[in-house]
Amino acid sequence: MAVAERFGTRWPPSRFFLVAVLLVLLTDGGVAWRRGAEALSIGINYGQIGDNLPSPSRVSYLLQSMQVSKVKLYDADPTVLSAFLDTDVEFVVGIGNENVSAMAADPSAARAWVQRHVQPYLLTGTRRITCITVGNEVLKGKDTALKASLLPAMQSVYGALAALGLQGRVNVTTAHSLDIMGTSYPPSAGAFAPDAVPYVQPLLGFLSMARSPFLINCYPYFAYKADPGNVPLEYVLFQPNAGVTDANTRLNYDNMLYAQVDSVYAAIQALGHTDVDVKISETGWPSRGDPDEAGATPEYAGTYIGNLLQRIEMKQGTPLRPSVPIDVYVFALFNENLKPGPSSERNYGLFYPDGTPVYNVGLRGYLPPMDFSRGTQKAVRLFAFILIAIASITLSIS
Repeated sequence: MAVAERFGTRWPPSRFFLVAVLLVLLTDGGVAWRRGAEALSIGINYGQIGDNLPSPSRVSYLLQSMQVSKVKLYDADPTVLSAFLDTDVEFVVGIGNENVSAMAADPSAARAWVQRHVQPYLLTGTRRITCITVGNEVLKGKDTALKASLLPAMQSVYGALAALGLQGRVNVTTAHSLDIMGTSYPPSAGAFAPDAVPYVQPLLGFLSMARSPFLINCYPYFAYKADPGNVPLEYVLFQPNAGVTDANTRLNYDNMLYAQVDSVYAAIQALGHTDVDVKISETGWPSRGDPDEAGATPEYAGTYIGNLLQRIEMKQGTPLRPSVPIDVYVFALFNENLKPGPSSERNYGLFYPDGTPVYNVGLRGYLPPMDFSRGTQKAVRLFAFILIAIASITLSIS
């Protein structure tokens, strides 16, 4: 049965086309918002190290059309935050490493930053900032002065939130590289590197007091790239395999990501804490790399992300904490052409800058045209309502 006949009415093609156009306009370019539908459980890292990326207003539309409700930034770009006006997206915003020392030395700098970059977005609209990351992978580096400034800077930001009456509404934490682990296998033997312990120990005390999570950037791809001959591809890609059993706990791990997370839990417990949650602030797989970067292909990237998404939607926990669904931010939304380093660094995106998926994992979204803006959205809706009025008159007199 033709669509135009579904209700027993044969519409002329011209009228049917008009109605089709109206439906497209009213769904903002062909993608309905589906407000009220359950949002995806994943978060996505939105990096902007590129000169060919779409505007934040277009990105806002893309993410909403995908039903993504959690976004992690590496700064607190007001252009990005403003583009998500009147949306239900939750943001993690970041303070760059270059600002950590200043905030540690001068709490007023932290307060000024919070007043400028956080407070306005908690008082207007429905935009929500749920977490501030102070620095990124600071303990991985060799700058001991920066490392020593990390916790005082976090304390300054926490104090600024409290002084502004925002305590409890926004978490304060920092994201770590898995390189801070000295031992990660078996997971039950997980331990932080000796040179990291003096910094991690007091930091855990702060996170426990503030009820903030421990963020870790986990990339099984790095393990495979370093030793592709001995690291089973099925194990890192969440594909069927016999798994690895931890001899101490008898827990079986069928993928490396869960083993990495549980090794971090073990390391935290070894320092006396059982009340700090571990969340994955970054994980991903590159779709392209240099000749010496084994496994950097669209096929493997799609397999890793696709299987990870299935685990997340199952609300699966790790073997050590099976009742606690893993909390993951995928890296990254776009390929970023100005990132330094090997080719893989520029090819972690789910999408190309033009909105085309790099691989298909079922995350379908729509990136509006280049001239798309909030004003354009309003104009399109107004035009749609005018057309509806015209269509109603035309249909009533025919």
